[in-house]
Amino acid sequence: MPHTRYAPDRGLTTRMVTTMFFIGLLYVVFIGVLLALFKGAWPLIVIIAGGLFVAQFWFSDRIAAFSMGAREVTPQQAPELHGAVDRLCALADMPKPRVAIADTDVPNAFATGRNQRNALVCATTGLLRRLEPEELEGVLAHELSHVAHRDVAVMTIASFLGVLAGIMTRAALWGGLSRGGRNNNVGIAVLLIPLISAVVYAISFLLTRLLSRYRELSADRAGALLTGRPSALAAALTKVTGQMARIPTRDLRKVEPYNAFFFAPALSGESVSRLFSSHPTLERRLDQLARISTQLGQAGRG
Repeated sequence: MPHTRYAPDRGLTTRMVTTMFFIGLLYVVFIGVLLALFKGAWPLIVIIAGGLFVAQFWFSDRIAAFSMGAREVTPQQAPELHGAVDRLCALADMPKPRVAIADTDVPNAFATGRNQRNALVCATTGLLRRLEPEELEGVLAHELSHVAHRDVAVMTIASFLGVLAGIMTRAALWGGLSRGGRNNNVGIAVLLIPLISAVVYAISFLLTRLLSRYRELSADRAGALLTGRPSALAAALTKVTGQMARIPTRDLRKVEPYNAFFFAPALSGESVSRLFSSHPTLERRLDQLARISTQLGQAGRG
């Protein structure tokens, strides 16, 4: 990881490496099964898998920005947002990412990009309207931590591989079924592939959720330590989470697919999805920030 003043997190690094190892192994096995069942379709499988992976890795920032309706803004268009990012990047000794705003009332923020020099940090208009300057800096420090620790790149790749399982299944079945007269395995594959794909997706989903919950706690901790104001981040968390209940359900549902990348999850009501949330509970996050505040206070008196 390029050097920054963000506190390093060995636990996060270990979890990222472990997650990528198991997901990579999972997909090597998955594609191997497809190749074994559909020998005639192997060029199509390899081309689609390789092409989509490269496209997702190199253009993840643009894909995320487009999906969320984010637009890049200049310092003249958003002076307060750029000013906050400038101050935090100088404090963290890291390159400044591109800055964007998403026009939605859902109060949130996210960061994306494969490395520090290709990163993008985005805040929604709903977030900018609701937070005080210190609270906004706390949220942005949290998001920049994801860029500094490179866990945003790992999450981008890991999340994409879940989508790839479904695409590869359709490609293999299409290629195999088009040769149905010459392939005795097609009937078996039609039954097995959906089941295998579901298992692959479920395992990758659980792995990314486990990593996602830890990385949010890590970003809270690193952002609070960088700014020295954990109370501002706690206030932002409380305010954003409370305001989610006032957002129309249809708006929350539109952005739910991007929850793994958000500062706080956009969930409508007490849905079952909370059991598999991409974020730790608000209570756990606030408890950690309270402990950090106590530690900083003791260090200051010492």
